[in-house]
Amino acid sequence: MFSIGQQAMISIISHILFIYLTWRLMMAINFEPMIKKGRAKEAQIFILFLTIVIGAGVSRFFLEILQWSRDLNHLF
Repeated sequence: MFSIGQQAMISIISHILFIYLTWRLMMAINFEPMIKKGRAKEAQIFILFLTIVIGAGVSRFFLEILQWSRDLNHLF
């Protein structure tokens, strides 16, 4: 059984890793045609926020799957 500190560290690392991976994937998409002239800074901030939301959501999904798999031993 993990301690609270170990679980927190795994969660932080997972969130940072998935946000980084999402950022790398988002940079492969060409958003230029969708950005209005003079609104580049706002578009970059929006992409950053979108990256955080997607990365944290995917991380949360994997952390929940990990926790549920640990909890399966209580079934038997």
